[in-house]
Amino acid sequence: MFKTKISFFTARCIASRVPVWGALIAVTTALPASFLSPATAQTVATESQDAKTRSDSTLRVEKVDGQGWDVFAGKKLFAGYLIDSGGKPIVYPVHGPGGHAMTRNFPMKKSYGMERGDHDHHRSMWLSHGDVNGIDFWADDDGCGTVVHRSGTAEITDDDTAVLVTQNDWLGPDGKRLLSDTRRFEFSVGAKRHIIDCDFLLKATDGDVKFGDTKEGSFGMRLAASLKVDAKKGGLITNADRQTNKDAWGKESPWVDYSGPVDDEMVGVTIHNHPSSFGFPTRWHVRTYGLFAANPFGRSDFIGGKKRRAITLLEGKTIRLNYRVVIYQDTFDLEVARSDSQAYHTAGRPPLK
Repeated sequence: MFKTKISFFTARCIASRVPVWGALIAVTTALPASFLSPATAQTVATESQDAKTRSDSTLRVEKVDGQGWDVFAGKKLFAGYLIDSGGKPIVYPVHGPGGHAMTRNFPMKKSYGMERGDHDHHRSMWLSHGDVNGIDFWADDDGCGTVVHRSGTAEITDDDTAVLVTQNDWLGPDGKRLLSDTRRFEFSVGAKRHIIDCDFLLKATDGDVKFGDTKEGSFGMRLAASLKVDAKKGGLITNADRQTNKDAWGKESPWVDYSGPVDDEMVGVTIHNHPSSFGFPTRWHVRTYGLFAANPFGRSDFIGGKKRRAITLLEGKTIRLNYRVVIYQDTFDLEVARSDSQAYHTAGRPPLK
């Protein structure tokens, strides 16, 4: 066990408040009492268990004191988990089967080559939303909300999967908690494919929570610069209805694929949405400049119209979000994506507490 102090970011941003028409969400999954940490803490103590490892596993999880965890496939770094980057936890870096960096390094590292220094809140892989009770958790400007890591565990399971589970609090700029979440990441590897299963349970711990109708959300990745369509190197966005590139933006789909070259080799990322996930099939805030996000709360920005409706999560209730990220070393194959989608849809998701 280790214990380290994390500074609380006090300056964050308040989103524009818009009229909403409320949809009420009442899901009954419960969280343990130990999950409910104080709502107004300005600093937090993080208690994280040592990673459980197996000598015969192809995967290894190493704890990085005060920072998070690293997941290795053999001697190669597969992914890292940072408990705080720009006011939220992120998965960074993310490497493909060939060792290629699949997400952008900026702003965690200095921008190089084709990388654009834009949208510094687009940090590799993350979960946030642009309007939560009127507070912006998507951006990281002065006055925005922060997602604060509270605790976490990591282990290697009997089926050779690295599992990371964390608990986090969503705090407004005044330090008061709006909601909490439990996150479960399952990392598995293959010769040509790596998979990260990402499951989130959001709980309204301190009153009702309204998720606003905005395009700025929610489960996102910012891909490597050479992958993006705008790089004109062969990047391609494709959804389940074969809509591509700009035509895939804002559309509902059970999956979206983003493929292209990295280090002169064709690779890709497919994000699948599970039927048990709230808002399935989700809409996609996927851009030709490399943003790749699933947004189950946004609607009006994608389809037009002035009406804005919020999703209201009643106090004590939960919303669950489930996504599978398939990272492959190959050209995009529509039939493979369809087969993967079917397999994911028929697989159950583990319980979250």
